[in-house]
Amino acid sequence: MLCENFSLTHICTPCQKTFLQPHLYKRILPSGIIVYSFYKYSEIKELLFTKHTDIGFHIYTILAKLSFSKFADEFHSKEIKRLVSIAIDDKPKNSYSHTAILNKALKTYNIEPLYAKLYATNDISYSGKSRVYRLENPRNFHLKRFKEKEIILVDDIITTGTTLTQAINICHKAGKEVLFCLTLSDVNIK
Repeated sequence: MLCENFSLTHICTPCQKTFLQPHLYKRILPSGIIVYSFYKYSEIKELLFTKHTDIGFHIYTILAKLSFSKFADEFHSKEIKRLVSIAIDDKPKNSYSHTAILNKALKTYNIEPLYAKLYATNDISYSGKSRVYRLENPRNFHLKRFKEKEIILVDDIITTGTTLTQAINICHKAGKEVLFCLTLSDVNIK
């Protein structure tokens, strides 16, 4: 897909090792919650656009393996024995959920992904919309019950931080502690 050479996978191994090696970027939201991202948006923009197509399942699986799985393997918390991760709005669209793919990649001995726990009741799309538009049209998240208190929030892209901020607020209202957020890419990283 990147080099257009023959490969049995959608992105060949040399391209995965050369062009898609993740880096850990950090952004702090106004709430003080840290958002870690693995790619600059500009580096993988075309790959991210595949989330609305059938091939997106395969592309997101590769990106999740290279970044989220690697992070989870290296993440160790001695203070907290078991964490859960929750993807933002992981309802399947086009037969799969791109955020659920990212969330699944976090499964390790101390991170347990939970599914269908946080979803938007307002199905509005923020893609390409301004910060003002996002603030005027909240996603109105609903959080289903679960017992764990400390959570990791998962999304694919952070642009203005509005979606994550809204999700964090609903989690806090439910008595949950968002330790940090993970996104595949950050639009603000240049």
